[in-house]
Amino acid sequence: MSTSTETKTIMEFLAENPNVDVSRAWERCWNIHSKIVERIRARFDVSKHPACEGEDYFQSQDGQLEGSFNAWSGDEVDWLVHSWIGNRKASILDMNATCFLSQQNRVPHLAVIFGTIPKLYFYAEYTPRMDLRVNYDYLQKYYEPANEDFLKFRADPKWTRFVSHGTYLRALMSPVAVSSTAELDDDNISTCERYLSGFLDRWFRWLDEAEETPLEERAAQQRYDFTVRELGYRTDPMNVLPQKVFGPEEFERRLNLRIGMQQIEEARGRWPG
Repeated sequence: MSTSTETKTIMEFLAENPNVDVSRAWERCWNIHSKIVERIRARFDVSKHPACEGEDYFQSQDGQLEGSFNAWSGDEVDWLVHSWIGNRKASILDMNATCFLSQQNRVPHLAVIFGTIPKLYFYAEYTPRMDLRVNYDYLQKYYEPANEDFLKFRADPKWTRFVSHGTYLRALMSPVAVSSTAELDDDNISTCERYLSGFLDRWFRWLDEAEETPLEERAAQQRYDFTVRELGYRTDPMNVLPQKVFGPEEFERRLNLRIGMQQIEEARGRWPG
């Protein structure tokens, strides 16, 4: 067991406070996520993917986990997700608003996650579309503008950095990825809401100003995007919980749904090359 708050696992947090009613936090955070998803849906022509049929609300057979999963796709968006899973009466929530763009441009993907463990967990990220270590201009264009706000958030003494135990997830994070925990209260949720206002506005400006990816480079970009998307979900250390509750077969089905494997197969090879 870790003695450091930064490196304590989610399961260790839950073991300390396993029966906290987090319903009110779910309502606030879900509302914030809903506004994000609505704004993206207003920006892009997307349709609900048929793989999500029947997933508006689900529950495990033993009642330990419940949730909702909806995803949309379109010409400019591969996989827009609005989902949650957890137990509102027993401390654990994992809420996601994520947008994986198609390959017409290289604007970073968007990921916003709220969780309760039962501390408040907050993750906000512009998922890179290329290796930042060897693409300095890309880093300057999309990550330097967010650096000051990131540093201000990290300086807030109410928040503690959360270090994922998954090595791939740490490798996936950009230099401005917020991954932090704080006490579960309205003030800290409001801090996240204020942070997301500028975070979202910046992302939408990038979309408005985006340069088109050359057609001959889109196939390679798609392979990169799909690989990052799949590995990010498959290597998530949190998978241990739904796998235990749902069993291996149902867990695998739900994991493939989260990744959007059906959409990936439908879109694979869309671009020449």
